[in-house]
Amino acid sequence: MAERTFGSFITMKRLERDITLRGFAHQLGISPVYMCNIEKDRRNDPADEIVEKMASLLNLNRKEKTEMLDLLAKAKKRPTVAADLPAYINDHEIVRIALRTAKETDASEQEWKDFIERLRNRQEA
Repeated sequence: MAERTFGSFITMKRLERDITLRGFAHQLGISPVYMCNIEKDRRNDPADEIVEKMASLLNLNRKEKTEMLDLLAKAKKRPTVAADLPAYINDHEIVRIALRTAKETDASEQEWKDFIERLRNRQEA
């Protein structure tokens, strides 16, 4: 099975909602050719406003939107993070410290899972 890409994700979600490529492109205010290039992973540079509109038009839930943003970040030629994260990271020094510490200590996946679980438990309390 091929690895999921930003383009394949968008195509899958568009087809699940029975939206034509041309119709989707029109709703986004972009050309069908550009939309086709996005879906074929030939263009991975849509403006943030277009990406937000895609998520809205595709009625993505939180998990799906996060996956979409992560796939787009992965597709970029330059290293980057998903569009919803830079402002949060830049606005919170402790987040930058935590990320650098995790990198320096090579935090394990289990350590990250434990950390996330503690935060989720606090959120539910």
